[in-house]
Amino acid sequence: MEHRIWNPTMECMPRDQLRALQDERLRDVVRRVYENVPFYRNKMQQMGITPMDIRGVCDIERLPFTEKQDLRDHYPFGLFAVPQTEIVRIHASSGTTGKPTVVGYTGGDIDRWAELMARSMYCANIGKHDIVQVAYGYGLFTGGLGAHYGAERVGASVIPISGGNTTRQLLLIQDFGSTALCCTPSYALNLAEALQAEGVHHTKLKSGIFGAEPWTEAMREKIEEMLGIDAINIYGLSEVMGPGVSVECMCKKGMHIWEDHFLPEVIGPDGHGLPYGEQGDLTFTTLTKHGMPLLRYRTHDLCTLTDEPCECGRTHVRMGRVMGRTDDMLIIRGVNVFPSQVEHALLQVEGIVPQYQIVVERSGNLDTMEVQVELSPAFMSDTVKDMEALEAKIVNSIASHALVHATVKLCQPGTLPRSEGKAKRVIDKRQL
Repeated sequence: MEHRIWNPTMECMPRDQLRALQDERLRDVVRRVYENVPFYRNKMQQMGITPMDIRGVCDIERLPFTEKQDLRDHYPFGLFAVPQTEIVRIHASSGTTGKPTVVGYTGGDIDRWAELMARSMYCANIGKHDIVQVAYGYGLFTGGLGAHYGAERVGASVIPISGGNTTRQLLLIQDFGSTALCCTPSYALNLAEALQAEGVHHTKLKSGIFGAEPWTEAMREKIEEMLGIDAINIYGLSEVMGPGVSVECMCKKGMHIWEDHFLPEVIGPDGHGLPYGEQGDLTFTTLTKHGMPLLRYRTHDLCTLTDEPCECGRTHVRMGRVMGRTDDMLIIRGVNVFPSQVEHALLQVEGIVPQYQIVVERSGNLDTMEVQVELSPAFMSDTVKDMEALEAKIVNSIASHALVHATVKLCQPGTLPRSEGKAKRVIDKRQL
């Protein structure tokens, strides 16, 4: 297996040297936010600490957490650490409620972002000989421009098509000979289905970098099978940088976090850090951002970390798949349920495709969950008995993998709504 490494000095740095670099950069960022961001200065003063009290990573738990609500409370530019004249780019993430979270970048921040996305492209074996079709959205969303800059940095040819317009996406994949695809995993599956519907079974695609929403290993296998590619998982969030905070290498055994720029922690319910291997709330401190550095930003993404050596030679810790978000978790009759668990259960059953929606309602005092899922085009049966048997298999699989009882509604192929961005998997009518 080929392992291309963009910056071996940094990506393969011995752990003790990497820790020393983190210590130095943490001291610097703490000093900068204390001096330039009133929010952090007030927080630290309330806790009775100054930058001089932070020697390095060993003191990380002495620093305050940052929550998304803090960004909203200081909307739009209250957490910027440099004058407005030094901000060259503004991105924002659209929340489901309230104001968006706004992020500012200096020219140096943009350059570092492009460099980290170049590392990420190399992790997926994408280089100057490739044609990269960027089907993430461009604009205030960070996905499109982040992938674009990284692909250009490694010398690839970039097709900046953005999200949507599936017909044109298919045309360019075929006519331009795209070799790499960047988009959400749900949209990659959508494109794969559309290609098959047109009778196209072979393209020049060899790699895909997919992220912006949780997805399962079974979903990866489905995408790889349908598109004939290596599907690589990437992670990022606008508040911390955008895509490229971490990414899988070709080993596909967790996403390497670029620890020379981001200090990760996994936080337990009691607010304290957890050891490697235990699942908790993924939290980041940005070590090199200047426009809007963040201390201990709680993502509320649930995952684990590992420092076990990777075959690729990179030494940075790896994060497991995001199992869900604490704010995506459904509680159905006392059982915690994540959409990713339902997706995994569905992919164990033949005769359906992983296009689904979860509808939660309340009947009297009891919560009910219905899973609407599409039949596979290859499923051929008109008998009620066969349909009932398939429904029973799905119900049993959900009960086995998600530990919850759900009713199942089988839908005809292509009838559930498709997303050109992040898939909307849950409709919670209890909140309506």
